[in-house]
Amino acid sequence: MKLQEIRTFVVGNPPPHFGGRYFVFCKLLCADGVHGVGEAYGVPFDPHLVARMLEDVFARYLEGEDPHDIERIWRRVYSSGYSQRPDVTLMGVLSALEMACWDIIGKAAGQPVYKLLGGRVHERLRTYTYIYPRPGDRTDVYLDPDLAAARAAEYVQQGFTALKFDPLGPYSAFDARQPSLEALDRVERFLRQLREAVGSRADLLLGTHGQLTAAGALRLARRIEPYDPLWFEEPVPPDAPGEMAKVARACRVPIAAGERLATKYEFARLLEEGAAAILQPNLGRVGGILEAKKIAALAEAHHALIAPHLYCGPVVGAANIQLAAASPNFLVLEGIERWQGIHAELLRKPIRWEEGYVIPSGEPGLGVELEESVALAHPYSGRALHLEMAAEPVVT
Repeated sequence: MKLQEIRTFVVGNPPPHFGGRYFVFCKLLCADGVHGVGEAYGVPFDPHLVARMLEDVFARYLEGEDPHDIERIWRRVYSSGYSQRPDVTLMGVLSALEMACWDIIGKAAGQPVYKLLGGRVHERLRTYTYIYPRPGDRTDVYLDPDLAAARAAEYVQQGFTALKFDPLGPYSAFDARQPSLEALDRVERFLRQLREAVGSRADLLLGTHGQLTAAGALRLARRIEPYDPLWFEEPVPPDAPGEMAKVARACRVPIAAGERLATKYEFARLLEEGAAAILQPNLGRVGGILEAKKIAALAEAHHALIAPHLYCGPVVGAANIQLAAASPNFLVLEGIERWQGIHAELLRKPIRWEEGYVIPSGEPGLGVELEESVALAHPYSGRALHLEMAAEPVVT
């Protein structure tokens, strides 16, 4: 079995753009006709350039190779250009290619990937969603606690038992910052009203985006602790795990982090510092499925949990499901609501979601097939990146 060809897809995500402005998929084909799909997450370049990067790395390191040789391929790509460090661009590209190799491996074996990672531990996977806006909203659900509380109650009625939100305000290229008293009051009001709306039927996940200094995060922590959120996410930027550890030591809410990290090396540092109790690898960025399994094992050895991150397309979602199903220390899985809309249309068989839980597929490989006609019908022609931070300091 030899890898022979790569095809790439840059797919525009139609409004309301939940999951980002676009998705970057790849399809790898073997000489014997078996194929696999992958997805790169958050590479900070034009997505068409990312597609070229996928093609370049494939031609250099994967073409003609056996897709089973994950470790061999991984080390060669990781060391590309005398780098040998956790570069999020290269790791995003490698993640997509490695993911597609696992899809091929599973199909060749006639088994879902989780069976090849040690077998299924969890029959169903608890999920959460952000509290998202809807057409016709008269206020901003990200800033209006009354609307957010009402919407939270609706999500609980659908079956969700965990909900995430970030009412802190925009994240900026100039963070970390001290929160204003107005922002502290707003976040506290969100926690209070959402807790009143859902009671003990759902966990609350405070999803900040590294906006704060450690001192500022601790000021916020004192406000949120009485409402018992399941986690306080990425309280400080990802470049200083020692600062995050200061928050973890003094805060009574578990710290979750990891969506902007790549490879076991960065996650190991997070664990060594005692900076997070819940790790959030995005399998389209960390270096792929095997690397994520190693991260989950590191977490297990530290009695930490994993909650795979998802703010992208359904192929990363499918890879997250494979990891979660095979991980004893799995906590909860991020989804884009119920994987409906474009997230379902891009797959021949949508991800199965039932009353707050994903049911892992028994199909071989990743358990999903890309609906190429839909991908080709939604080309991305914009200039903006998948996600972008505010370009000016936030004035508080």
